Amino acid sequence: MADSINIIERGDVGSELMPDQVVTEIIQEVPKASVMLSHAKQVRMSSKKYKQPVLATLPEAYWVDGDMGLKSTSKSDWTGLEIVAEEMAVIVPIPDAVVEDSKINLWDAVKPLIAEAIGKKLDAACIFGADKPATWPDAIVAAATAAGNAVARTATTDLGQNVAELGAKVAKQGYGINGFVSKPGMQWELVGLRNQQGDPIYTPLPGSPANGLYGYELNEVMNGAWDASAAELVALDWSKQLIGIRQDVTYRIFEEGVISDSKGKILLNLMQQDTKALRVVFRVGYQVAKPKTRAQGELAYPGGVITPLAADSSGE
Repeated sequence: MADSINIIERGDVGSELMPDQVVTEIIQEVPKASVMLSHAKQVRMSSKKYKQPVLATLPEAYWVDGDMGLKSTSKSDWTGLEIVAEEMAVIVPIPDAVVEDSKINLWDAVKPLIAEAIGKKLDAACIFGADKPATWPDAIVAAATAAGNAVARTATTDLGQNVAELGAKVAKQGYGINGFVSKPGMQWELVGLRNQQGDPIYTPLPGSPANGLYGYELNEVMNGAWDASAAELVALDWSKQLIGIRQDVTYRIFEEGVISDSKGKILLNLMQQDTKALRVVFRVGYQVAKPKTRAQGELAYPGGVITPLAADSSGE
């Protein structure tokens, strides 16, 4: 159903309708469907708001004037970076006729769809700012661009050079890169690229079946969240991307009640239309740690973005 659909009236819970092991599998599959949940640093939250200490000022060293000179003091300050958990939900209506059809493994069919829906919503908000909660910081692409960490892909420069240029921009601000996320199909564009010495830049990672770009893992966003008009590839320091987990995925199955749109129009009456609805709720927060570095400027950001060719951004 569309994101605007909400439950107005709640019915009794039929917990026996879904086996516990299937619920567990839904929870386990959600991180697989989201690059942010799979790779960002996870923080367990005991309340709606959580403060993560971040280095705000750096200590300084001083030369001592002679053998008896006085040694100066310095300090480091830590400030609290606030993560705010917001609620995400998805409702999956299931007609009773389908539930009663023993030839269909209903829960196995629904499980990956739920995980994908949650993963798509989270990735789109964190990376591109799509429908982003107001309490969260600027999305990755917008923040990296504002910090000057954006490289426009051109027809005369190959992608490998664009990535190297991007890495240099982030490094000049005192941050490193340890992973990439990209549009679907990016790996096929990288296969034939070589560096100036003729060596491939996209090669198998040691001890891993996956390939890496300049030695770092590349993950294509396959859940439908990627906005190809805004970016082709994003480079990140995953340790600075924080995902706050306030509550693991929970579920309830409703046998009575109605589902309506934002204007109150009833879209589905569970009792009258012989349907059950599975509601899944996930409370999650997002924040970016930008500890002070010696090299960074005011708008430094631990990541960067490669933007599309002009023709790509116009939809051609």
